[in-house]
Order: sequence, then structure tokens, then C-alpha cells
Amino acid sequence: MSQLTAWWKERIPVSGHQLREVTNEPVPNHMKKWWFCLGGTPAYLFVVQIFTGILLAIYYQPSPTTAYESVRHISEDVAYGWYFRGLHKWAATLMIAAVVLHQMRVYFTGAYRRPRELNWVIGMCLLMVTLGLGFTGYSLVFEQLSYWGATVGGNILDTVPVLGSLGKQLLLAGETYNAQTLPRFYILHAAILPVTLILLIVIHIVFIRLHGVTELKFPNEPQTEGHFNFFPDHMLTELGLGLVLMVLLSALATIFPATLGPKANPLITPDEIKPEWFFYATFRWLKIFGQTFAVLSMGLIVFVMFLWPWIDRFLTRVTGWEEISVYIGIVAVFLITGLTVFEAVAPH
Repeated sequence: MSQLTAWWKERIPVSGHQLREVTNEPVPNHMKKWWFCLGGTPAYLFVVQIFTGILLAIYYQPSPTTAYESVRHISEDVAYGWYFRGLHKWAATLMIAAVVLHQMRVYFTGAYRRPRELNWVIGMCLLMVTLGLGFTGYSLVFEQLSYWGATVGGNILDTVPVLGSLGKQLLLAGETYNAQTLPRFYILHAAILPVTLILLIVIHIVFIRLHGVTELKFPNEPQTEGHFNFFPDHMLTELGLGLVLMVLLSALATIFPATLGPKANPLITPDEIKPEWFFYATFRWLKIFGQTFAVLSMGLIVFVMFLWPWIDRFLTRVTGWEEISVYIGIVAVFLITGLTVFEAVAPH
């Protein structure tokens, strides 16, 4: 055993003390509360997505002639295929929700302010890529709604000035949905976007290591002052959240399994086309204002969100009101929630 240990240390000259020094970044005491630990939640769900996605990819065939039947085969014939498909679906749903909630937590606590502006931009990129994963994954089933949702998405992209037509052709592999569209979605969903997400997560963690976790002060809670070790204290909190999430995912996949609608038919337009819930607000916005104005205004909103740390600094300096962003955020949350609920309950 001693010879094996010596062999290992010679080839990997890293001691346990050095490893603890690298991982044991002091974590502010407010992170003991689980609702401040939402950063690790989407990372855990992403791991679930990778694991279940690999299992599904063994049987999935990304072609318009075979995709729907392969999904049916997974759901009905493959042992536990329905379960892992359900895990994949619900992990995607919860991952998007967790990223949104984490971004909201960062926003409302002002954790994007100097010197963490660039990490906010990385966080926005993570949100966009996560939404892209949701959109492309939803389109792979080749149901009626997923087919027409992808078609509508391409048409919306086509309304973007200058680059819209090129963007639509890159997304759909042509002017309209064709035999190459589904394989392109698959490559985006299974390779390009996950690799991009992993790179962004690495950069995000590097920035967190460089700047540390934002320390929040609670005047009525003096016990929040101070720090504790990341490993094993904070790691145990994240593992606890992971176990809760695994139980929740299993329950959702069992009680509300992933369903399979009618196969895509380019000749029949559904009476009602609705995207996944995370696009409800944008879909309702399109219905209210029309494509051109809605697309331009949404693009402006996304652009503003990327630049918000600097816009916030400008607004604070001009108004002298340090919490102005909080109230703007509250209005935005109510607006997005209202549009989402409106689209969810509206028949068309």
C-alpha cells in the first residue's frame, strides 16, 4: 500500500492539504440558507441532463422519418425508457426555472455590481444558452406542436433586421423546415450548446473564485456575519439539495410522465400552437404587439439586461436612489408573470 501511495504521489504531486486549500474558499454565512444556494442547483440538474441525455441518445434517431417512432419506442418499449425520458424532461424544466431564479437572486441582491459586472454578462449568456437547450430539446420529439413551434421560431427570427434571414437559414438549414432541420437541432442540443454551457460554467466559476461570493448584510441577523468552509460544509448543503431534487424529479417523472402528442404533419396546422412554458411570456408579447415590434422590443430588453450593471450605475448616479433597480425588477417580474399566466390560460 505504501508503494502504491508513493507511486501515486510521484505522478500526481498534490497533497490533501493543497487540495483543501484550493477548494476551501470561505463562503459567507448567509449561504447556509438554501434559497441562496441556487447557483449549484442548475449545475446539478445539468449533470442529470447529460446522464439521461446520453441514455436517450442510444435509441433516438434524429431524422424526420424516424425521430417520432424512436421517441415512441423509448417511451413504450425500452426498459425504464419512460422514466429516463421523464427525468430528462423535468430536469430541463427545473433547470430553466433554477437559472431564472438564480439570475433573479443576483439581480435583487445587487450581486452584479462592481467588480462583478462581467460575471453578470456570463450569467446572462448561461440563461440564453439554457433557453436554447430548452427550445432545441422540445423540437426533437417531432410532434405537431414541436414541429410548428420550430417553424414559428424560424419565422420570428426572420423578422430580425439585417441578420434575421441568415439566422433563420442557419437554424432551419434552409428557408423552411426540411429533412436537414431536425439533425441540425440535434447537433445544437446534444453537442454545441452543452459544450458552450460547460465553457461558460467554467468561466463563471473562475470569476466567482477571483471575486469571491457576494456578502449580503442583514441588520437584524448578526449571525450572518462571518464565513464557513466550502468543503465539506457548503458541499453537504449542495448534496442535500441534490438528494431532494432527485426525489422530486423521480416523483414528477412517475406521476407526470412525458407524453407524446400527434406526429408532426406539415400539411395540417394545429388549431392552437403554444411553446413550452418558459416562452409563454414572449409568445403572448408577440400576439399583443405583432412580430416586428415585439421582436425588436424583446431584443432591446435582452440587450439592456446584458448591460444592466452599467445602466444600474448610471440610474443610481442620476437619481441618487440606490434601490431603483429593485423596483424596476419588481415591475418586470409582475409583467413577465402576468404575460406567462395570460398565455397559459388563454385558449388561443
